[in-house]
Amino acid sequence: MSEQPPIAPATGGPNEAQLRALIEQIADQLCLSVGGKFDFLITIDGEDDTAEKLQMLTNFVLATARRSIEEVERVKDALHEELEERKRVEQQCAYLQEEVETAKALGPMVGKSPALTKVRQQIEMVAPTDASVLIVGESGTGKELVARAIHAQSDRKDQPMVSVNCASIPRELFESEFFGHLKGAFTGAVQDRAGRFELANGGTLFLDEVSEIPQELQSKLLRALQEGEFERVGETRTRKIDVRIVAATNRDLGQEMDAHRFRPDLYYRLNVFPIEVAPLRRRKEDVALLAMLFLEQACAKLNLPRSRLTPDNIRQLEQYDWPGNVRELQNIIERAAITSRGGTLHFALPEDANAQQRARRSCDPEEVVPEREMKRRERDNLIAALEQASGKIYGPNGAAALLGIKPTTLAARLKTLGLKG
Repeated sequence: MSEQPPIAPATGGPNEAQLRALIEQIADQLCLSVGGKFDFLITIDGEDDTAEKLQMLTNFVLATARRSIEEVERVKDALHEELEERKRVEQQCAYLQEEVETAKALGPMVGKSPALTKVRQQIEMVAPTDASVLIVGESGTGKELVARAIHAQSDRKDQPMVSVNCASIPRELFESEFFGHLKGAFTGAVQDRAGRFELANGGTLFLDEVSEIPQELQSKLLRALQEGEFERVGETRTRKIDVRIVAATNRDLGQEMDAHRFRPDLYYRLNVFPIEVAPLRRRKEDVALLAMLFLEQACAKLNLPRSRLTPDNIRQLEQYDWPGNVRELQNIIERAAITSRGGTLHFALPEDANAQQRARRSCDPEEVVPEREMKRRERDNLIAALEQASGKIYGPNGAAALLGIKPTTLAARLKTLGLKG
C-alpha cells in the first residue's frame, strides 16, 4: 500500500472541511487494510492537541484492527486444521472397520510345515524393526496374513494397518488413492480427501500386488518412502508421514525390472527383507489343518450342520496340487459343506487339471522359459524333495533318491543355491 500524503491543517488547527477529509482518509485506510496489509499509519501535520489525539486514536484503531484480523485468520486456520483432522479420523475409522472385517475373514496362520515354520521365524525377526518387507508368492498363498502378522508383532500394532490392492485401482486414480486430493483438484473431487499414506501415518501400509503400480507413479512413491513426505493432488503444502511399508506380489519383480516395467530403485527400497510364502502343493502337511479350520468356519458362518473330515477326505485333499492355493481350498471346503448338509463330504476337485497343466508345459513347443525362471523351478523342486524326505539327502527315501540323482550331486547343487540339506 503506498503512503498517502499527510493532511496539512490550516493555521490554528484543522477546520471542518479538513477534519472531514481526514476522517474519510482514515476510513479509506481501514477499508484498504481489511486484507491485513498494515504498512501505513496516519500522520497528521499540526501541533494542537486535537490533531495529536486524533492521530493517536487513528493509529490505535488501525493497530487494533490489525490484531483482530490476524486473530481471525489464526482461528480460521485452526478451525480448518481441526476440520481436516476430523475428516481424516472419520476416513481412518471407516478404513479400520473394513480392515477388521477383512482380518476376521482371513483368520489365523495355520500349519505345521517346515515352509510355514520358516515364515513364522522370519516374521519374528523382522516385525520389531521398521524395515520394509517384500512378501512374494503365488496368488492365494496367504501373503496378506503374513503382512498382518508382521504388523501385529511390531511396535506399531496399536496404530492402523491400511491395505491397498494396487491391482484394483484405476490407473488415473492411483495418485489420489495413495496421497489424497483437495476439493476441485479434478472432476469428481467434491471434497478434500486423505490418501492411504496419510491414513496409515504412524502405522503400516500394505501394498498388495505392488507390481501393478504405474511407472509414472513409482517415482512419487519412492520419494514418499525415502523422504517421508508427500503432497495431496492439487495441493502445494508438503505433509510429513511416518509409515512402514509391507508390499506383496505374485510376480517376479526381477523380470519386471528387466522388462523396464518396475523401477530398480523402488524394488531395492521395498526388498529390504524378502519373505517367500510357499504354495500349498509344497505344504501338504498344512492341508488337513487348514481344511478343518475352513470347515468349522463355513458351518458357523453359513449356519450349516457340522460335518467332519474323514481320513479318505484328507487323503483326497492332500493328493491334489491346489493351483489356487489356500484360497481354492477354502472355496472347495465351503462348497462341500453346503452340499453335504451335515452328511458325508464330497469335494468337486478337477482331478486331471494338474496333469493337463503339466502336459501343456512340457509339450508346448512355443513356450520359452527364461533362465531366471528355470533356476527358480530348480530351487523349488529341490526344496520340495527335501521337505518330502524330511530333510534327508542320503538313503532309499532321501531327497537324492526322489530326484534320481547322486547324493553328492544333490549336495553340490544345494550348496550352490545356498540351501541346507
